[in-house]
Amino acid sequence: MGLARIFRRENLDNYLKSDQHFAKTMSAKDLMSLGIGAVIGTGIFILPGTIAAQYSGPGIVLSFLLAAVVCSTAAMCYAEFASVLPVAGSAYSYGNLVFGEIIGWILGWALILEYVLAVAAVANAFGAYFKSFLAGFGVNLPTAITGPYDPSHGTYGNIIAILVVFLISWLLNRGVRESMRINNAIVIVKIAIIILFVVVGIFYVKPANWQPFAPFGSKGILRGASTVFFAYLGFDVVSASAAEVKNPKRNMPIGIIGTLIVATVLYMMVAIVLTGMVHYTKLNVADPVALALTLVHQNWTSGIISLGALAGMFTMMVTMIYSSSRLIYSVGRDGLLPKFLGKIDHQTGTPKHSLAVITVVIAVLGGFVPLAQLTNLVNIGTLVAFLFVSFGIIRLRHLDNLPHNTGFQVPFYPVLPIVSGLLCFYMMLQLPAETWIASSIWFALGLIIYFSYGLRHSRLNDQA
Repeated sequence: MGLARIFRRENLDNYLKSDQHFAKTMSAKDLMSLGIGAVIGTGIFILPGTIAAQYSGPGIVLSFLLAAVVCSTAAMCYAEFASVLPVAGSAYSYGNLVFGEIIGWILGWALILEYVLAVAAVANAFGAYFKSFLAGFGVNLPTAITGPYDPSHGTYGNIIAILVVFLISWLLNRGVRESMRINNAIVIVKIAIIILFVVVGIFYVKPANWQPFAPFGSKGILRGASTVFFAYLGFDVVSASAAEVKNPKRNMPIGIIGTLIVATVLYMMVAIVLTGMVHYTKLNVADPVALALTLVHQNWTSGIISLGALAGMFTMMVTMIYSSSRLIYSVGRDGLLPKFLGKIDHQTGTPKHSLAVITVVIAVLGGFVPLAQLTNLVNIGTLVAFLFVSFGIIRLRHLDNLPHNTGFQVPFYPVLPIVSGLLCFYMMLQLPAETWIASSIWFALGLIIYFSYGLRHSRLNDQA
């Protein structure tokens, strides 16, 4: 047993053999759609306004650019891993192959936290948004079924949150090709709505509103960048689909880096137009885009913006539920969670058991648990994965039994992976103390499960 055992590395051929049962149907376009679906949510209609008002002024556009540059360092590390190791499980599998089982488990446990909480929180918000959307048509749902379990406030469960999670799971269960078709269509609608806002809004831009450009100085722009950094999180879920991609060496880097480029352009376009339409001092409201349209008497578009917000949340949930089912499949495949989770349905080419389990967990959390306090935990789960993936590139290049020079390669090696890892660590230090305390409890629970169950049932024991 001992340290040598928990740091044993999985064999790439074993992963490729297990994952060959997946249907390889996804193109670069599907991957970008998946990534944009995860990254662009309701935040695009809120963050450019609130961050401009609080920290950056019209300089918010530079904040988005800076945050994208920081994110791109981690994105390139993910792109190299995904192109040379085309396996399911994202950072969890990379950790197992490069660092050893214990590190892989910690990364998998961090990603479970990220995916499950992110989807549950968005399902919760989707329920609230959809309720107000229906109210606009005179349909009022009973209060008892529109909020988390809180009898003192008369709510017993968010029925819309639960139903949307089960609907998405049903779509994904039908097979990747069909669900990607629907996801791609909704992503196109979402981008069209964002572009509609930009095209309508550009006619109401007053250049005087861009003065002063950086009212809080460079410090404000940097503070804005560290805040909007989290708006880009989600591109990493693209790498979870590597086992289902046609020509992963070419398509994975396009999907990951392309997602980040499109998201950056969309965020910057909205930021430029929004701060040009309304002076930044008036934008610290819950719905700055809707406010801007109302002020220029374009009320008809605010309903369309609501539709865009719903589309944004829907595609984000599709991507995250898809990715989390692949993650749970990967951990089950390795025996660290019950092995039935690592089975693939040969008819549809999907991991039905892991999808069913993750659906129930997310539906319960999204439908019954108040999640407002837990959203920062999503960020720390992501940053832990980014940190290890960044430094993992250096380790990957030094391991003879793993492929090299066969796919995308991170430029400016080894400087860029080191810079990426240090930036991720810096971003982790910006998170509040309660996030660190809550995540420490989560990781402690994960280690208890690993040492009491995972270590004894690991597939690596059969290879000893």
